[in-house]
Amino acid sequence: MASTWLWWIVAAVLVFWAVGAYNRLVRLRAEANSAFHALAAQMAQQVTLVESCLPPEEAGSVQSVFEGGSAFWGGLQGAAAQFAASLAYARARPLEPDRIAALGAAQEIFDMAWDRAERDDAHDLAGPRLPEHITGERAQLARQTQVAIRHFNEAVLHYNEAIAQFPALLLAWLFGFHAGRGLRAR
Repeated sequence: MASTWLWWIVAAVLVFWAVGAYNRLVRLRAEANSAFHALAAQMAQQVTLVESCLPPEEAGSVQSVFEGGSAFWGGLQGAAAQFAASLAYARARPLEPDRIAALGAAQEIFDMAWDRAERDDAHDLAGPRLPEHITGERAQLARQTQVAIRHFNEAVLHYNEAIAQFPALLLAWLFGFHAGRGLRAR
């Protein structure tokens, strides 16, 4: 009789522990997803900034960018389009490592296009192609994005640590929780 009660108590403790551990994993995954969506909003603002600074005759058509010989605008617009597509791809499943890796690569290309645009402005005798307020806004958005990247990376780190701890890793395996990947901060 006493051993029956002991088994029921052990079973109850295990069930309560499993429910608590599962809820913790779900909460940490939700926090990482939420941090990514805040990051995605910051990144989307950078794409919007590129679209807002395109000259009117070039904003509507990629063809006019290349016919006009404007590699400057074409490179920036192309990098922004690739970045926006990678961002949309990563939004669907922000903890999937391949999607985040693709976003990280697109982010590097986008940052290089911006850096090139700002660097090329210094050598243009007719004046800068990017107005100073655009350059300042881009720098501010870049700082805000770096803060959001750090927040996302921390959330992913906490999530990854939780699913790697024994005995929670058994629940993670059972319910299909997989490790996520962070983005490289600049």
